[in-house]
Amino acid sequence: MADLLFRDATHADIATILTLGHAGDSRGAAAPPLDQATLGDPRYRAALDEIDADPAHRLIVVEKAGEIIGTLQISIIPGLPQFGLKRGLLEHVHIRPDQRGTGYGSAMVQWAIERCREAGCEMVQLTSNNIRTDAHRFYARLGFKPTHAGFKLQL
Repeated sequence: MADLLFRDATHADIATILTLGHAGDSRGAAAPPLDQATLGDPRYRAALDEIDADPAHRLIVVEKAGEIIGTLQISIIPGLPQFGLKRGLLEHVHIRPDQRGTGYGSAMVQWAIERCREAGCEMVQLTSNNIRTDAHRFYARLGFKPTHAGFKLQL
């Protein structure tokens, strides 16, 4: 979609990115309110600096008419299996609630898939919380298949 601008995130975007992620919290109305006082925590700046310093990672914001409407992170993962197959990992894919159903979310993911393809990836993968069934239908419409179960260990 020609009316979208995709760009790497800056420190000035951090609060908006966190707000978008909170709006997509899988707990929905049960999610605790976003603590505005924490949005300036220096750990967020440090995390963005670490992402920016590694060419295998990009944190992207998507603008429409000068306003951020979406965000996602792309990580390129080299691997040994399948003759060195590279994978693109999409993380923290969120679009502003008032922009859902417009086709912009699909455009965001398609743009990210193309960046992965340009990086030599032969596969793109992502995880989605089990209770986000609307997101699962969205990803299925884009051709993603639920082929593996995901496991996480909080440290």
